[in-house]
Amino acid sequence: KVEIENLKFEAEKAEREGLKMRINKMQEFLENQMDRISEYDEQLVRKMIEKITIYDDKFVIEFKSGTSLDVRR
Repeated sequence: KVEIENLKFEAEKAEREGLKMRINKMQEFLENQMDRISEYDEQLVRKMIEKITIYDDKFVIEFKSGTSLDVRR
C-alpha cells in the first residue's frame, strides 16, 4: 500500500513539474512576442488557447499550458 502511495505522489509531482515547464515556456514565448503584437493574430491564438467556454456570468479561457483564466462579465 505504501508503494502505491509513493507511486501516486511521484506521478503527481511529475505532473506538477510538467505543468510548471509548460507555463514557463508560455511566459517566455509571450515575453518574446509582446513587443511585436500590435493586432489580433489568429495563429498565436490557436497556438496558445485550447478552448473558451462561455457561461451566463463569465467565460473561461483554457490555455494549452494547462492553466485557465476566468473572466467575469
